[in-house]
Amino acid sequence: MRRFAPSNTNDRPVVGSDLYTALMPWEPLPDAAPSDPVSMNASLDRIVRHLGGPSADVTTRVFGRWSDLVGEAIAAQSRPVSMRGTTLVVAVSDPAWATQLRFLEHDLVERLRTELGPNAIDAIEVRVRPEQAS
Repeated sequence: MRRFAPSNTNDRPVVGSDLYTALMPWEPLPDAAPSDPVSMNASLDRIVRHLGGPSADVTTRVFGRWSDLVGEAIAAQSRPVSMRGTTLVVAVSDPAWATQLRFLEHDLVERLRTELGPNAIDAIEVRVRPEQAS
C-alpha cells in the first residue's frame, strides 16, 4: 500500500513528503527454518559468536567467577577487563603481578579451558592498571 502526494502529475511519490509511505512485507531470512521463538539472549549470543566474540556464557562465567577460576591470591591482584575473541584481557595492580601472570599464562589458560570449554580462551593479555585491578 502506498500513499502519494495528490499534486504529482505522473502519479509518482513525492520523495521527502510525509505522504509517501511504502510498506514492506515481513519475510524470514532465507536460511531461517520455521521454529519456536528464540530468546533474545540466544540470538545476541549467536550474533556475537558469529562476529568472533566469546559466548555470553563464557563471558558471564569468567567475570562472575574470577576468584574461583584463578584462585584468591591471583584474584586479589587482578581482574578480567574484556575479552577479544578468545583472548582474555586482565588488569593487574603492579608490574610484578604482570610478570607473574605472564609466567603462569599457560597454566591459567589450561585451567580456564577445563572450566569453560576447550575453545573458550586461547591466550591471556596482561595489562598494568592499578585503578582497574582491585
